[in-house]
Amino acid sequence: MTPNNQLIEVRNLTRVFKSSGNRHSQNTAVDDASFSLRQDQSITLTIAGESGSGKSTLCMMMLGFLKPTSGNVLYKGNDIYEIKGVNFSNYRREVQAVFQDPFQAFNPFYKIDHVFTVPMHRFNIARNKLDARRLIEEALEKVLLDPSNILGKYPHQLSGGQLQRIMLARAFLLKPKILVADEAVSMIDASLRAIILDLMVDLKTEYGVSQLYITHDLSTALQISEKILILYRGSIVERGSTKDVIQNPQHPYTKLLISSIPLPDPDKKWKNEAGVDFKESSDISDKSGCKFYNRCPFAMDVCISSHPPTYQVGIDQGAACFLYDDNEIISDISI
Repeated sequence: MTPNNQLIEVRNLTRVFKSSGNRHSQNTAVDDASFSLRQDQSITLTIAGESGSGKSTLCMMMLGFLKPTSGNVLYKGNDIYEIKGVNFSNYRREVQAVFQDPFQAFNPFYKIDHVFTVPMHRFNIARNKLDARRLIEEALEKVLLDPSNILGKYPHQLSGGQLQRIMLARAFLLKPKILVADEAVSMIDASLRAIILDLMVDLKTEYGVSQLYITHDLSTALQISEKILILYRGSIVERGSTKDVIQNPQHPYTKLLISSIPLPDPDKKWKNEAGVDFKESSDISDKSGCKFYNRCPFAMDVCISSHPPTYQVGIDQGAACFLYDDNEIISDISI
């Protein structure tokens, strides 16, 4: 598939952080990640994994806030760290974000109106002030907020749920091509999570906005996304249809991750009451082989010396595990 058919493409993306106390110590937060979203479809892609798996670091690089150590992020075929002028302006408008903490997304010295008026002026969205007011009110009503109760107020006067919906209203206003939602509902009351997730689905279905949904909550991933990537210590270990991956996981880590989810039925025993083991490994496989080697019940000698490629394990599912080395290797990274 040619770059012209790709909306956003991640190519061999890697980010290494060096320790401030020890110049020889480093942490690879994202390790050779590759995937892409096509322009001819609007989907929600979940990027999931336990805390520290590299989800947010990957998100920051795709938004252009953090430069990769190696690899590229291409938007409509252009490297986001090299584009300038009109192309850069288009990228900034067409790739929007909603972050975990709604309070940190707002400048406390400005009224709520500021998050709408600044991008409207920058991207020439409204013809005049009257038109701008109309568009802002329509966007707020889209996210079930009364403009008369929102506009003119400061962030501290509103709840976290209201602020998160305001950020979605901003997305409705700007009509982006991609919305990056980094743990967007993790700090919201359970009563509001369903509302915000439904609004994200509306943004996709009504306006054709593809979404990157970064989360550790696989239940919400199953609820709103069509595709999923499972990250383990910065590496993509499984990918494919969200339903297939969650309901029929093939990589040993994905199986462990899903088995650690508590069951809603109190009469049924939780498969893994201790949860996911966060023990770090010092084995040679950390540098030259499979990172999951020391926790894997199926570990083989080859896992120590080589990184596994992604093998086809289903019609729309791939797993980076040598258990499937008789299967075809997946080379197409498009979602």
